[in-house]
Amino acid sequence: MITGELKSQIDKIWTDFWTGGIANPLTVIEQFTYLLFIRRLDEIQLTKEKQAHLVGIAIKEPVYTEDEKPLRWNSFKNNDPETMYRLFQKENGVFDFMKNVGAKGSIFADFMKGATFMIPTPRLLDMVVQQIDKIKMEDRDTKGDLYEYLLSKTATAGTNGQFRTPRHIIKMMVEMAQPHKEDTICDPAMGTAGFLVASGEYIHQYHPDWFMEAPFREHYNTKMFTGAEFDSTMMRIAAMNLQLHGIEHPILISKDALSEANSNMTNKYSLILANPPFKGSLDFDAVESGILKKVKTKKTELLFLGLMLRALKTGGRCAVIVPDGVMFGSSNAHKQIRQELIENQRLQAVVSMPSGVFKPYAGVSTAILFFTKTNSGGTDKVWFYDMKADGYSLDDKRNPISDNDIPDVIARFHDQVAERSRIRTDPSFLVPFSEIKANDWDLSINRYKVVEHKEVEYDSVKTLLSDIKQLDTERAEALKKLEEMLG
Repeated sequence: MITGELKSQIDKIWTDFWTGGIANPLTVIEQFTYLLFIRRLDEIQLTKEKQAHLVGIAIKEPVYTEDEKPLRWNSFKNNDPETMYRLFQKENGVFDFMKNVGAKGSIFADFMKGATFMIPTPRLLDMVVQQIDKIKMEDRDTKGDLYEYLLSKTATAGTNGQFRTPRHIIKMMVEMAQPHKEDTICDPAMGTAGFLVASGEYIHQYHPDWFMEAPFREHYNTKMFTGAEFDSTMMRIAAMNLQLHGIEHPILISKDALSEANSNMTNKYSLILANPPFKGSLDFDAVESGILKKVKTKKTELLFLGLMLRALKTGGRCAVIVPDGVMFGSSNAHKQIRQELIENQRLQAVVSMPSGVFKPYAGVSTAILFFTKTNSGGTDKVWFYDMKADGYSLDDKRNPISDNDIPDVIARFHDQVAERSRIRTDPSFLVPFSEIKANDWDLSINRYKVVEHKEVEYDSVKTLLSDIKQLDTERAEALKKLEEMLG
């Protein structure tokens, strides 16, 4: 959890960027990311120097040579603002070194080509560098909390907030999916890598003992996490987010997951967690042909479901956020994908979420689908949950409130035996395969829930008329007293 001091430090840096002329939140985060990476490069060099000094040998694979010493964080931070700024701007200076040399061997290497230094003045650069230098970043938790708080600021930035799924919703989905030790986890529409980060944090929280085993540490750092994202800015931000959360070398794919260029995402992952784009539309020739075999459509929300079915291994699980239209849409493509999930795979759960979850930047109603790829069916009953509250007000302000169904959603999902006795007026209940099939594969919760109408007794008309007469009498008396007082 971010502390008051750390929060104040980030708020101050954010304010300085804005007053210094950088108003786009993503640009602020991107420039912040570059400076954090440059600081990290010097920290790596300092660690190598200490290790070499202890054993009395030369540094192996130094980040900086002796000639490049002026480009190190602990060197240039002591310069006056003008000198520091020139070091960043000049050819083969600090910024060029970060892009061309420092990024080699890191997860940034392939995504730094389009990086641009956009801090407009020496004064702003100096202010930000000095403040970042004061931030204590000794451990993974602090680094991760810092970046998560930084990313949360995009939610106040209008349409830029679309890149962030609310973190409590991500955490709920991860806790329902419960990542396994051998999982290969993928998000094909990664954004800032929130699902991948939350999966890593789940493992740190519930299975810290796994990190005692060298094979697992290797798996965790190199093979466990895969993300695809076509936006280069988001890719750099996601890479830093993962690195600061201790995921050193994830597999990051800088391509549109739906395109032919990404056709190698087939039968590869045991867990997919995602919130893919809604309301988009693509031409058929822009979509990988294997996806169109699963669902022939131009709608991105349906295409991503087809992609996930193709990308999962047999036995792989998926938790994905979809717009409500996927649940009941009447087009052939809508019915086709629902039938595929229910009849040919194993659809386990539909969690209906309130429409305010994505406010202030979207008011769309959504649901979470949980399914397992079997290619041989297996859907017996589908578990539905009608979530009414997520711990925040459902208006644009999204203030914390006491009403929160999320703990109940998680508890009920993991105790399906108890769910067998639920009735259709409960928040959650089971619906058999045959009933869903008879309803043309409709998955909207309102199709199956029963609204309990409570009988309300009203007073008789005679009693109401008597009450009105009494009120009239009292009103007349009150007016008479008022007239007497006014004399």
